[in-house]
Amino acid sequence: MWRPSHHQDTSLAGITVLEIGAFMAAPFGTMQLADLGADVIKIENPAGGDPVRATGPFLDEDSSPFLRLNRNKRSLALDLKSEAGVEVLRDLLRTADVLVENLRPGTLARLGFGYDEVHELNPRLVYVSASGWGQDGPLAALPGLDIMAQARAGLMSVTGPPSGEPAKVGVPICDLVCGLYVALGALAALRARETTGEGQHVDVSLYESGVSFAIWEAGKYWATGEVGQPLGSAHQSTAPYQAVRTSDGWVTVGAVTTKTWRGFCDALDLGDLHDDPRYVDAFTRHGHRDTLIPAIEESTTRRTTAEVVELLDAAGVPCAPIADMGQVFTDDHLTTRGFFWDAPHPRHGSVRQIGSPMRLGGTPVVQGASGPDLGGDTRDVLAECGYDDDAIERLLADGVVATDVPAPAGAGSPVPDPD
Repeated sequence: MWRPSHHQDTSLAGITVLEIGAFMAAPFGTMQLADLGADVIKIENPAGGDPVRATGPFLDEDSSPFLRLNRNKRSLALDLKSEAGVEVLRDLLRTADVLVENLRPGTLARLGFGYDEVHELNPRLVYVSASGWGQDGPLAALPGLDIMAQARAGLMSVTGPPSGEPAKVGVPICDLVCGLYVALGALAALRARETTGEGQHVDVSLYESGVSFAIWEAGKYWATGEVGQPLGSAHQSTAPYQAVRTSDGWVTVGAVTTKTWRGFCDALDLGDLHDDPRYVDAFTRHGHRDTLIPAIEESTTRRTTAEVVELLDAAGVPCAPIADMGQVFTDDHLTTRGFFWDAPHPRHGSVRQIGSPMRLGGTPVVQGASGPDLGGDTRDVLAECGYDDDAIERLLADGVVATDVPAPAGAGSPVPDPD
């Protein structure tokens, strides 16, 4: 069986992380920590576990997304509705370095595991809370999913075509970036602990994660009072920086410097545009996109995407074709760099994984195992926490913990309903 201890040359070797969460924000954050070598113990309700386990598509009975989102982790199936389960969690917290949770604010506090209680139990523990809206404020008690965060954060107001229906980013961007802030916050607090000797509470929200993207929009609003609008693929202030049509599809271009604008015009036989005062610089060009883009497309639509890319590449102008996800997952560049890797799995042989973008020369990221079976590591985790065989058997017999639970038919919940 795979264990994090097999990888002692990693950045976070020796760091233990407890995850009490579900769906994406907390699991994606702890996935980053696991990739960096932390021992991530995913604490799940024996009655179904993380609801993502019940989310398709499936490899036989196993959720394909779960196997990827929860790689390099171990699973402890623990019933936190029971008094004995609460005691097990308390024992785990005494020696853990990090707790990551993404439950509704106040849920763990009602179980006796609010930040103050946990800090008293283990002053060195870093306690990371990921939620929809943050731990306080007028929205704190409301449920929050990625699309609601995208909506309130204004992302949907600047996404999609002009005058079109509201559109969200194609991936759950607030969930995912909140997860990255979870990992970043945990690492910052661990670093601070080296100086202070104590952990701290890290409060991260989907909402604020989404708003943190709005650099250009904030610059425009606080400088001019102008509110950003959806511009399709176009940039908020420079041009040409967007997708343009070709004879067989689309290509993205980014000719925003003096040098690349000259190269762009020369490569596509658009010398007249280069000398036109309406297009003298990227900001001025943006104000004349209504004439600029049709003029560019008079040239690009006479050529295939491959031809446009070849011409612009040769001229040193940033450009790229628009790939679909099937093309991405078979891309020669990514494959050559070894970005995709195959994680061993006891039933499926291996499960292909998206790699980590972090390439550390001295402490490489972990390529260990795909997402664990529910309760697949229960015995090992309890034994490492000091429970002997008899104590483990009693917990199993009482239903407090479980091992190797069959894949769920429906979604579970990690703890009692917060309401």
